[in-house]
Amino acid sequence: MKAAILYGKEQIQIEEVSPRPLQPGEARIAIHAALTCGTDLKVFKRGYHAKMIVPPAAFGHELAGEICEVAPDAGEWRVGDRVTVANSAPCGDCLSCRQGQENLCDDLIFLNGAYAESIVVPARLVEKNLLRLKPETGFPDAALVEPLACVAQGIEDMKLRAGQRLLVIGSGPIGLMFAGVARHLGCLVTLAGRGENRLLAARRLGAGQVVDLGGKLNLVQAVETEASAAFDVVIEAVGKPETSEAAVQLARKGGTVNFFGGCPSGTTISLDIARIHYSSLTLLASFHHTPRAIRRALNWVESGVIQATDFVDGECPLSRLPELFQSMATGNRAVKTLIRVRD
Repeated sequence: MKAAILYGKEQIQIEEVSPRPLQPGEARIAIHAALTCGTDLKVFKRGYHAKMIVPPAAFGHELAGEICEVAPDAGEWRVGDRVTVANSAPCGDCLSCRQGQENLCDDLIFLNGAYAESIVVPARLVEKNLLRLKPETGFPDAALVEPLACVAQGIEDMKLRAGQRLLVIGSGPIGLMFAGVARHLGCLVTLAGRGENRLLAARRLGAGQVVDLGGKLNLVQAVETEASAAFDVVIEAVGKPETSEAAVQLARKGGTVNFFGGCPSGTTISLDIARIHYSSLTLLASFHHTPRAIRRALNWVESGVIQATDFVDGECPLSRLPELFQSMATGNRAVKTLIRVRD
């Protein structure tokens, strides 16, 4: 079969690889939809991800498809089942897992290899995070479940509730998902970001106010000029020091800031401690997802809250994946691209 292999910094090759035999408890998925992701772009540009992938390795992690082979001891799964799968599974036994924080598991195993014709799902993932789809659920929609589960984790961490004024900083897929889900939950959503198509998507997803940051140097000033009040919750979904610092300035007294965007290791920011203390701000960060977040995300997809039509704005054959990631690294503003794994 054909598969994308990451070899290092900005090095992807499409190769013919031999599918490995299944071990007990495993399943093989014939991939029908694989989507590009901001995390994959970061990995491509850095050449690795300390937690998730060490090259050389199969690449990509947002997928959906049909089970085409099942090993013994894999439970009730059958060939032909329509499924999606998370990109990780916790151990269930460590302190974090016992505390209900499976996203922080000491032995979290990761799954990569979505940019391929098929993928082997390890036994632990089959047991914990392989999910059956409804017959009417589209594969591109289902491939959104993994990133949406990260959003579900953030919403759980923040205890988001109806009526709150929410600011999302960032108009990438994660920022747009936060906007769509928060509006579904009854929040009043403002999104600040760049890119005409992305800002139009934010409005379609329910953002009542959109702040175009294109050409504006001062994020705080740009938002305060157009927003009528301070925000109960501010979500930083960019992953840059300057936007993280701005997020703290834009939360109201007693408000909450979620540093959701992942910055590179060693990144530091400067915070106004007096403001944090005397305004009694809650600062938190959300990482990854749990099995319950995965299931909540699939429910949002299958109930139509989040759909691929609002995110997928391009297609690309697997053979052109290296060129696609090069264009993404140099400023391609596509939200998500559907990879056709069978040319």
